[in-house]
Order: sequence, then structure tokens, then C-alpha cells
Amino acid sequence: MLTREDSFRYQLLSRLKMDCDYYLGYGNRKQSTLWAEGEKEQIATMKMLWNSFSDEDKPEWLTWEEILEYERKMCGEPSSISEDTN
Repeated sequence: MLTREDSFRYQLLSRLKMDCDYYLGYGNRKQSTLWAEGEKEQIATMKMLWNSFSDEDKPEWLTWEEILEYERKMCGEPSSISEDTN
């Protein structure tokens, strides 16, 4: 997945973000509404994708802090996985 072109990774990250929004809203916290079918797996995939971009190519529409906020809302406290500063 990380070897795919940037546009694919942006699209997948956007999809994962939309899934989180739905999960926290109308999805009633059903894991089946998540691409990864689990909260921790969804967040881990989002972190991996976000960190796969260079600093200048990181998406402006999703910050590291926002990913951590999704993690807090969906899983409790953020994990120790830190932002890769490339």
C-alpha cells in the first residue's frame, strides 16, 4: 500500500477519514462501517499513510493532531506511535 502512488494514498486516507466521521456519527460506532473493520487498525493505517508523505506533501486537510483526536474518540487515549518527522 505504501508503494502506491501519492494520489492513491491520498484517496485512501480521505476514505479512512470519512469512515471515521461516519463511525462517530450515523454509523453508531459499528466497526463494520470502518475500512479496516476495527478502530485501532483504522487509526494505525491512517498514521501509516499520513507518515508516508514527505513533510511538504502531507495533506493539509488532515493533521496529525486530528488523527490523534479520532484515535481518542474511537479508542481512548492515543497510542505511543509518534509522528514521523522524515
